[in-house]
Amino acid sequence: MSSISRQQQLQHLYWRAGFGAAPNLIQRESGRSVKKIARDLLHSGVAFTPLTVTEPDQLANRKDLRGLIRKGMINREMAKQRLKENAEHIRDLNVLWVNQMATSQDVLREKMSLLWHGHFACRVQNPVAMQQYLNTIRQQALGTFSNLLMAISKEPAMLQFLNNQQNRKNAPNENFAREVMELFTLGRTDGTTINYTEADVKDAARAFTGWGYNAEGTFVFRQNVHDNGPKTIFGQSGTFAGDDVIRLLLERKETARFVTTKIYRFLVDEQAINATAKTRIDALADRFYSKGYDISDLLETILTADWFYESAVVGNRIKSPVELLAGMQHALGIEFEQKQSVIFIQRTLGQVLLYPPNVAGWPGGRNWIDSSSLLFRMKLADLLLRAGQVTIRPKEDGDVNTEILSNRGKGSMQATADWQTFETAFANVPTDKLPDELARFLLQQPLGAPQRAAVVKRLKPDSSRSEQIKLLTASLMALPEYQLC
Repeated sequence: MSSISRQQQLQHLYWRAGFGAAPNLIQRESGRSVKKIARDLLHSGVAFTPLTVTEPDQLANRKDLRGLIRKGMINREMAKQRLKENAEHIRDLNVLWVNQMATSQDVLREKMSLLWHGHFACRVQNPVAMQQYLNTIRQQALGTFSNLLMAISKEPAMLQFLNNQQNRKNAPNENFAREVMELFTLGRTDGTTINYTEADVKDAARAFTGWGYNAEGTFVFRQNVHDNGPKTIFGQSGTFAGDDVIRLLLERKETARFVTTKIYRFLVDEQAINATAKTRIDALADRFYSKGYDISDLLETILTADWFYESAVVGNRIKSPVELLAGMQHALGIEFEQKQSVIFIQRTLGQVLLYPPNVAGWPGGRNWIDSSSLLFRMKLADLLLRAGQVTIRPKEDGDVNTEILSNRGKGSMQATADWQTFETAFANVPTDKLPDELARFLLQQPLGAPQRAAVVKRLKPDSSRSEQIKLLTASLMALPEYQLC
């Protein structure tokens, strides 16, 4: 298949289709083919379970609260308290999801949900709407893109975020229609690629008039504000409504290629698309389209391809902050004493779940790394495993909600790791071989001689084997190579 080792193949699969794997899992699965394991990840047999931190009757956003204040039903202090509770619920949902990524047996679902959260970027200060939006993404993550697109387009959180609640006949709002085309399906139109015209956007916006949600947070089609007039979209004419626009978008092969490219970059190679990648993506997109946008089929085709395990593909992606955090939690069974610490880490590294920076989500790739975030990434293992003092300030994102929720995570981040389970996987490894065996598990790039010498230099001759494993693990996680998967 390729020159990389059997262990690397397994670890590569578990990193790309999940958040890494504990060493005992790698040992247990070492006798099975990667293709069989990939299919097991796709069909885990685990029943879907929604993530729940709040109940629908706690629905309240700023606009609702202003109305209650005007009516004298609550005062400003009560409203301020409700907004704080909303932010705390969203924080709890964030932490619960990260924990799900680190512990779930249905890990490919969570990994793809992370992709879809960036693809269908959305943020509103309504915990019920965000909880519903997230669970819709998670439930549809491995189904068909057509069902996922339709479901997420009708989510109240998305309709609020992209202003479609205000989209009415005689006063159409183009924001939702534009982003559905540009970010969700066809991709941006530039000087060389024209996937849609301004006329398409205007008539699609008219088609989406009437799409909204009620006070209970349920999608509703408001016929009285819908524009029933004739429209022309992508050269086809009719009295189109929102569902018709989604259908027309899915009929375009450009949608299959755009989504396939997004998935390829996420799972295979985030670098610029070269001739080899273009050939692969063309074939994958044709299959994706012909199979009715079946996400699981596309994933199986990628994860079982021989080229997916070529050495050039392994260890070439920078872990996103959430991948880094969930991966460390998973490998070492890390548990945090304070929820704020989980938010603080995300904010310092530049990726707070449920708070994407804009409608396009996180840019990813090399954008994850700058001088401050790289320093914190390389210190993170020591901070978590040795309860070190946090002196680095989080990135300024201009968001008062993430600032409030992460501030109490500063200082010392108390966390515990399940060292006993981790160490059992290396019980039979001779002491002098520990650095190399731990490196083979923790790094997807080879451990160079200078790095090995620096890691070993930190060992104390009189330390116990357990202490040596802890110190070596923290030292290897501090290497730049650990930032890659």
